Amino acid sequence: QVQLVESGGGSVQTGGSLRLSCAVSNGARGCMGWFRQAPGKEREADARIYARTGGRIYADSVKGRFAISQDIVKKTLYLQTNDLKPEDTAMYFCALKLTPPAADSESWCFGYDYDYWGQGTQVTVSS
Repeated sequence: QVQLVESGGGSVQTGGSLRLSCAVSNGARGCMGWFRQAPGKEREADARIYARTGGRIYADSVKGRFAISQDIVKKTLYLQTNDLKPEDTAMYFCALKLTPPAADSESWCFGYDYDYWGQGTQVTVSS
């Protein structure tokens, strides 16, 4: 069983920054991702990383503003969010998808069929 615990959310003004953290029991593996969900909207994927190679995938809406990274020693996944906008307001979740041994790139990380999800951390951006 994998447990994911997010932290780092908060309230900031437009243009501000936050670093979200996700503690991963037993360490990151397979695909790791950050997703957001705003009230009344579907869940969206912001950033994903394939743990083995470090390959990354970003949504167009966050390219150049958000950066996903992992600290293998600390067993923690991060999302650095910069230049935040009111439309970034949402609950942010980290998630993990187990991949087969044959998986060799971040292309395995597309989709929303992730196996484990955290409880989320709220990000609120005011104008």
